[in-house]
Amino acid sequence: MIRGAIFDLGSTLIHFDGDWPSVIDAGLNALTASLREQGLALEPAAFREAFQAETEGSQRGRAVDNVERTSTDVLRRALERFGQAGVADAVVDRAIAALFAVSEAHWQPMPGLAQTLTRLRGAGLRLGMISNASDAANVQRLIEKAQIRSWFDPIVISASAGIRKPDPRLFERVLEAWGLPADEVVMIGDTLGEDILGAQSAGMLAVWIKADADTQANRALAGTVRPDASVEALTDVPDLVLSLNGKPPRG
Repeated sequence: MIRGAIFDLGSTLIHFDGDWPSVIDAGLNALTASLREQGLALEPAAFREAFQAETEGSQRGRAVDNVERTSTDVLRRALERFGQAGVADAVVDRAIAALFAVSEAHWQPMPGLAQTLTRLRGAGLRLGMISNASDAANVQRLIEKAQIRSWFDPIVISASAGIRKPDPRLFERVLEAWGLPADEVVMIGDTLGEDILGAQSAGMLAVWIKADADTQANRALAGTVRPDASVEALTDVPDLVLSLNGKPPRG
């Protein structure tokens, strides 16, 4: 019997409608402008290059060890390259908020979001969320924007937890909060290497939602990581999840 459903956030519950290269460029400009406006003497092009280098190094590292590197830590390392150690937390927080504000404007609720959550909750399922993200405040603002906070408990964010999907410990946090065994909970997400593999490693069923899943990372794992089931759109989730009752987890 499936009694709980855990959702990913980005590209599962909400959809990105912008052009990523343009958004990243604008976000870097906003980050640098915020720091300069707050009195830090930084050469814009050189600082952008340093921050991007630190970001790319962080991404490579977390792909290996599943340890989350927060955007705050990345920014502080970049600032140290320019002799700007010990910058006040408020300055860093405002700059990080400016960075993410650009992308936040482009995240919109998936079609049928409220309908999907209503059907699952109406069927008696508990709903939780696990989001891989380098900034917890960014995730919290996206949740508020989509008006979905009241649906989910608990909400687990890798930036706060210190570890990322597919580490099974993130999934176990939700199971422990609910007091449910793994085979009574299903994970729904768009990433094969994080959502699907992580859930299966924790002994859970995993449903791959494919609406926004055509990515290089997913293509690289196609045929290697196999979801228990897949759906084309979020609105397909309730019928599928409710049909899984009684199905054992994968090997």
